[in-house]
Amino acid sequence: MKNVSSFQIIKTLLLVFVFTGFQSCSKDAEMDLMSDANELSQIELRTILEADEYTGLMDEILMDLLEKNTLSPSKIADANCYQITYTETGFRAEFGNCVLNSSDNVNGVLEVTYFENSESASFTVNYTNFFVGAVELNGNRTIDISQPGETNIVLAVQSDMTVSLPEGTVLTEKGSKVLQIQLGGSLGDTTYALSGNWTVSDGDTTYRVEISQALEGNLQCPYAVSGLMVVEKNGLEIGVDFGDGTCDNEVTLVYPGGATEILEL
Repeated sequence: MKNVSSFQIIKTLLLVFVFTGFQSCSKDAEMDLMSDANELSQIELRTILEADEYTGLMDEILMDLLEKNTLSPSKIADANCYQITYTETGFRAEFGNCVLNSSDNVNGVLEVTYFENSESASFTVNYTNFFVGAVELNGNRTIDISQPGETNIVLAVQSDMTVSLPEGTVLTEKGSKVLQIQLGGSLGDTTYALSGNWTVSDGDTTYRVEISQALEGNLQCPYAVSGLMVVEKNGLEIGVDFGDGTCDNEVTLVYPGGATEILEL
C-alpha cells in the first residue's frame, strides 16, 4: 500500500461501516411491526441493515492481530487469550474464552490467509463454530483493500456467513459490498459511497438486496444521506430511498405502482 499502513486503512474503513449507521439498529421484540408479504416493515429493514454488524463482528479484532503479529514460520502464544500458529500464507488463531478490545468473550478457532503488495492487500478469514459472547459465527469473509489515490481508499468485502444469535435467530449474509472513501480534513469532509448486492436470510425469509444508486454520506452524519437500495421480498421489489443529502434517520420506501411509505432507521 502507498503512504498509509494497510492495517490502519482497514481499521479506519471498518469504523466507517459503524459511522454509517447501518449497524446501529437492533430488533425489538415488543414492536409489532412485522409486515405482510407485500410490504417491508421497520424490523425487516433493520434486519437487512444490521446483518453486517454480526458478520463483521471480529473485523477490528482481526486488524489488531494482523498488526501485532508479523507473519513468520513460528508459534507464539498469549496464555491469557489466544495461541497463533503461522503458515506461509497466514495463521491459525485459537481463542480460549478471552476478552479482546472490550469485546464479549471470544472462543474458538479462525484461520486467516493474507496477501499484500505495494498497491493492495487482502485477507480471507474462515470461521468454524466461532463464538463472540453467545453469538456463533460460521463461514468466510474476504476483504480486499486498495488505495488508488493518496486520499482515496477502496474496501471490497465478499461474505458468505451464518450467524446464530442466542435467542435462536439464524441470519445468513452472502454477497459483495464495495466501500469507497474519500479522506478529507474533517469528519464532514470525509465522504463514502457504498455499493453492492447481497442476500440476507432470517429464518425462512430471504431478502435480495441491490444498491442501484450508491449510498453516500460523510463521517459527521450517523446515517447515509442519499442513494437507492432495492430489496426483493417474495418476488416484490421495493425501493429504499435514503434521501436528498439531508442528515436524518428516515428512508422512503417506494412500492410498485408508486405508493410510498416513510420509515425510521
